[in-house]
Amino acid sequence: MVAEAKEVGPNRYRESYGRYLEDFKVGDVYEHRPGRTITENDNIWFTLLTMNQHPLHFDQEYAKHSEFGQPLVNSCLTLSIVAGMSVSDVSQKTIANLGWDKVKMPAPVFNGDTLYAESEVLAVRESKSRPTQGIVTIKTTGFKQGGVEVISFERSMLIPKRGHAVDDKTDY
Repeated sequence: MVAEAKEVGPNRYRESYGRYLEDFKVGDVYEHRPGRTITENDNIWFTLLTMNQHPLHFDQEYAKHSEFGQPLVNSCLTLSIVAGMSVSDVSQKTIANLGWDKVKMPAPVFNGDTLYAESEVLAVRESKSRPTQGIVTIKTTGFKQGGVEVISFERSMLIPKRGHAVDDKTDY
């Protein structure tokens, strides 16, 4: 987590997370912590909230007869948690997500698994049309306990240069 305390007034500070465009270097890898253990309730609530009615995620009797023998964690929940784990480090200052690509899920996630994540910087360039911003592309990989890879994806984001992020302003 990249955090700093910015002075916003006399004896007054505001915490700020994330990186500016200038902070990203191709090849750098950021390990995101803490990990997150997924509970049965997390999986059921997320599945039903998103209107996914597949019983493999919330019907233990149904899942018992599947090839997995137990409920699977909704893959969109896995994606959301792993992406969320990266936010404070790589995209807290992001202006916009520009695209998601190459989402892969090589192993299942079950209730009780603990997820960890890391992101590698693949590309950094200044914007051609926005002089105070640039585009960063990362590959984020999620692992469960034991180092088993469960998800990976690439994401491109529009990132401000130093001094041009919303949290650089002190009047909000």
